[in-house]
Parts: sequence; structure tokens; C-alpha cells
Amino acid sequence: MKTREVIDYLNHLFLPVYQESYDNSGLLVGDPDREVSGVLATTDVTDEVIDEAIALGTNMIVSHHPLIFGGLKRLTPDSATQRMVIRLIERQISVYAAHTNLDNLQNGVNGILAQKLGLVECHILRPVEGVLRKMVTYVPQADADRVREALFAAGAGCIGAYDCCSYNSEGFGTFRASEGCHPHCGQIGELHREPEMRIEVIYEQRLERRLVERLRQAHPYEEPAIDCLPLANALPSVGAGMVGRLPHPMPAGEFFAMVKQRLGLPVVRTSQLPNNESHSTNHNSKFTIQNSEFKIQKVALCGGSGAFLIGDAKGCGADVYLTADLKYHDFQSAEGRIVLADIGHYESEQFAKEIFYDAISKKFSNFACHISQKDKGYICYI
Repeated sequence: MKTREVIDYLNHLFLPVYQESYDNSGLLVGDPDREVSGVLATTDVTDEVIDEAIALGTNMIVSHHPLIFGGLKRLTPDSATQRMVIRLIERQISVYAAHTNLDNLQNGVNGILAQKLGLVECHILRPVEGVLRKMVTYVPQADADRVREALFAAGAGCIGAYDCCSYNSEGFGTFRASEGCHPHCGQIGELHREPEMRIEVIYEQRLERRLVERLRQAHPYEEPAIDCLPLANALPSVGAGMVGRLPHPMPAGEFFAMVKQRLGLPVVRTSQLPNNESHSTNHNSKFTIQNSEFKIQKVALCGGSGAFLIGDAKGCGADVYLTADLKYHDFQSAEGRIVLADIGHYESEQFAKEIFYDAISKKFSNFACHISQKDKGYICYI
């Protein structure tokens, strides 16, 4: 099995097209034509993780955080990143990363975090905009079903949980074929009037080239008219953060105890609880939360640095927003309307390696995939 085949599969699942503009997902180190002896799934690439890969006999690391992020101008042992890249090249170990694209997928980092916390009825907190388009074409009515089915098979016509969606209207087209043409209907040199069906389908922009190709293959006309139009609709399955609810309301103290237990957290930083007067006089947050009557049911979350979504979490009516890397004044923006909780960057994204492991193990049986036991994050709590 070549590294390239694994990468193609991972790209199919994790859609690098949805990574943020500043990101650096994909194959970062290694030869795509090298055979894969095994894969190690991790959140971060560290020297300890590289040691682990060598000990396991694996020559491919799949990581959530990119090892090369800000760019390298030289490969000399002057920084930790450069030293690790040199070492990986010497040991012929490839590194692939799925970062913000995995953050933005419904079944990605936020999806598995919501699953671990037992949330139900989950959806994207801020769906991505500007990636949906509409394709319009005109086809003889007798051929409309074949063209429509070709577009559906290529990925068009999906709206939320619905597929095979299209709008169809009857009309007629006119054309006159010149010498050298091979018209599907009508005669060369004669104006022809053909009963046609106008077919409209919605699709993700990433699919456009494939859709145009499939449309041309299925369409009976030599020169079919194809309109590709931008849409204002958001794509509900891709975007930042997630919101869901607990099956039953839970007291704040019980909720945060559950979060700490399921995520393995030694501590959680939170804003003051809404309608909790004891916060103004008692600064023992553990005591205050445990004795609070405030209950939590609607939960918003974002793995990694999610301060940019505080407004979205408040706007959707969430009782609590779980994320990481909150600054002091970020907590002030809670304004008594929501509980903001910093659960740690690594801790909120630690389950990405489970996503990688499950995906690779289910697809490939001719090499072993391992979950890193040396991947612990960079922050210690004392």
C-alpha cells in the first residue's frame, strides 16, 4: 500500500478544501510513493511521538496539528520543528495533517467531542457560507431523467438531510446547427424548436469540475448550456463549532464534574454562573459551582481556540460554551447570559486521533494503525 493511496482516502474523508486559508493540512513530510508499514495517529507530532513511531515500526504519522505551520526557510537543527523534520526525513517517516478541515466537518473534532459528552440533536454552530452553488442546464425532456440521475450520482442535489433535490420546469429551446455539427435533433441549416426541461440542482463548489464533466457525458447535446451560479445559502454540514443538548437538564456542578471525568481534565476555568449571587462574595469557584442551582442543557462547543464563536454561542441560547485558549477579558463577554468554560486546547481536541484510527483501521487491513500513547499535549497542571 503506497502512502499516496492512504492520503487519497484521508483527503476524501477529511476534505482539505475546507481548511482555513492560514492552515497547512495534507502531506507535510515524506514520499507519497513509499510503501506504508504502519500508521500512528496523534494530536501533535513531538520527539516522543516520533520515538514511538520508530519503536512500533510505523513509517507514517497522521496528526491533527500540522508539524509545519508557519513555514520553514531552511532545514537546519536550529529549532524543534526543523530538528523533527530532519529526523523524520532521515527515518523515512511521512507526516500527514488534517487540522482546521477536521475542525470544520460535522463528524470531526467537534462532532466527536459532542459525542463524548452525550449531546444529542447536534448541528454546526456557524455554518460556512459562500461554498454552495446552483447548476442550471437545459435538456430534451426525453433525456431529462438520465441527466438528472448523472448529476445526483456525482454529488449534486443535496440540501441538508435531503438528497436527489432538483427543480424542473418545462419550456422549449431553439437552435440551428451549422455544417460539421452532429445535432441530437433537428437538421443542419434549419431552425429547430425542441421541448426541453430546465434542471436546477444545488452542489458544493468543490464538486463543480466533476459535475460539469458528468453533465457533458450524460447530455445528448454537443454543446449543452451550463450555468453555475453562487448561492447565499450556508452549508449546514460544514463550519465552526457545534451546538447540541443534554438529554436532560443537569446542575452546573454535576455537568462540569462529568466534563472533567470524560475528558480527563484536572481543572476547568469558567466565567461566573448566571443568576448566582454567591459569585460576588465567594471566589472559591469549585464550591460555588457545586452549590449553584443553575442548570445546563443546551451546550455549545468548539475544540481548540474558539473565542471567535462566543457571540454565536450566546446568540443560539446556549447555557454553556466549552472551548479553549480564552483570555481574561473573553470571560467578561459572558455578561451573565452564558457560562464560558476553558477546557484546554489539547484536551478539547484529543479525540482527533480516534477519528484517524477508526477511519484508517476500517479501510486498510494490510498494515497496523496505532493510537499514540506518548501524545500528551504541551501543558502540565501542577
